[in-house]
Amino acid sequence: MALTRETVKEFDFNGKDFERVRAMIYKRAGIALADSKQEMVYSRLARRLRATGINSFMRYLDDLEGGRLGNGEWEAFTNALTTNLTSFFRESHHFPLLAEHLKARRGEQINIWCSASSTGEEPYSIAITCCEAFNTLTPPVHILATDIDTNVLATAANGVYPMERIEKLTPEQQRRFFLKGRGANEGMARVRQELRQLITYRQVNLLDEKWDIRPGFDVIFCRNVMIYFDKATQRKILSRFVPLMKPDALLFAGHSENFLYVSDALKLRGKTVYELDERKRA
Repeated sequence: MALTRETVKEFDFNGKDFERVRAMIYKRAGIALADSKQEMVYSRLARRLRATGINSFMRYLDDLEGGRLGNGEWEAFTNALTTNLTSFFRESHHFPLLAEHLKARRGEQINIWCSASSTGEEPYSIAITCCEAFNTLTPPVHILATDIDTNVLATAANGVYPMERIEKLTPEQQRRFFLKGRGANEGMARVRQELRQLITYRQVNLLDEKWDIRPGFDVIFCRNVMIYFDKATQRKILSRFVPLMKPDALLFAGHSENFLYVSDALKLRGKTVYELDERKRA
């Protein structure tokens, strides 16, 4: 069979290379890559080979593991293999429950951790919900937004999005919480400064032995990230969430995630929303 342009790859990439990548990203970020992800891995890491001027996957992985590319390349490797699918008010059924939870805490300082913030749509959706619940742009709320990917954190902190990203928000939400770009920035929208001030962005790898995060959270969002971890990793992360939560705190999960089979310290409060089960926790 004659080779077509589509079947000829720029770099040699075989099953052994793929298995090495799987082992490395699992150790680094806890991500368990499925067998079906081989083409995705090639596509994303081929960009790193071009950027580093290396002409083979074997040499790239050797140099990465050997420390010859520096810590910055480990970060780029991790960023390349991290999936960051998100949108404003994704899984919208969570936000009315969040608002109800917030209103029950009037007069208190409220702490929220968004543990997989991606490009910022989720923490900004949380911040909008907080502002609407208290009917002010300065609610008594602090949101810690973290992610392993430094590139998406930079986008999130900047808070600038194409207009189509905010089209599903109500006209009132668009007017109240965003500034529409003009001139060279036509077609873009920027999150208002008051909203950005509610959020602190930090890089946190959920697999790190130490998070340097203080306890006392009223809410933790950990949505659509556990699906990339195996059960042992999920169990370890959830066991570390529990002592960071206030007794009546809520933990929000993704639509395809079920924590009841992973942690016996949690019980279901609503659709993919959990609270501490004090009987089991004790």
